[in-house]
Amino acid sequence: MTGRVAGKVAIITGAGTGIGRACFSLFAREGATVVGVSRTQSNLDAALAEVKAETPGAEGMVIARDLAKPESADEIVAATVAAYGRVDILVHSASVGWSWQEKSPGAMDPLATTTPEKWREVMGFNLDACAFIDRACLNQMLKQGKGSIVNVASISGMFGMPTAHTYCASKGGMINLTRALATTYAQQGVRANCVCPGYTDTPMIAPVINVFDDPVVGPQLTPMARAGTPLEMAHGCLYLASDEASYCNGTILVIDGGTAARQ
Repeated sequence: MTGRVAGKVAIITGAGTGIGRACFSLFAREGATVVGVSRTQSNLDAALAEVKAETPGAEGMVIARDLAKPESADEIVAATVAAYGRVDILVHSASVGWSWQEKSPGAMDPLATTTPEKWREVMGFNLDACAFIDRACLNQMLKQGKGSIVNVASISGMFGMPTAHTYCASKGGMINLTRALATTYAQQGVRANCVCPGYTDTPMIAPVINVFDDPVVGPQLTPMARAGTPLEMAHGCLYLASDEASYCNGTILVIDGGTAARQ
């Protein structure tokens, strides 16, 4: 199979929905052996079936784990190495966002009304999970002498927002963690980069996506007056993960239709 990541073994977290699922599909089409990870087995099974249907001959498997638990990351990497011998790429897209508020009221509040429990909850799903899976994949990549880590953060980690303060802090932490990894491990063959999506039409922002239906509000949110698509974000992840981006290290790739340009 030929493609931009042909012959690579790629772990994709958040592969059950949204940007992670788009990456799972796109990387398989571009020749990677894909390992999809999320908390929900049914979503993963559907994603893998979709990949097999649209890309005949695609290789891959899925693993359901809670990435907020540190042992999960080690189990994922161990299972991947046992099955395929290596880990060349990590795209870490799993997180919680606006839709989590429906399951966990108060999780997307401003800091004054965010309880310590909600703070730890969101940080666990977002920043802790990023650190755990990055560390597990990094240690395997260092053994190999080469690897590419792409963390999917958010433009919300780049500037302040009037609400969702824990989410903003977690995504800001992901961005600077990526920069730190890039600084430390480049000469050992491991690159680390970050994609920062803007408003993207995924289940994560489903509760607020209708704001783009307003012809006045849409252009205020982004110059393109529309949300991005998961595939548009996945293409950015593919570039940074691939050897085409061999001199990209510590790059923060903003894909947001111009929203951050006006901040």
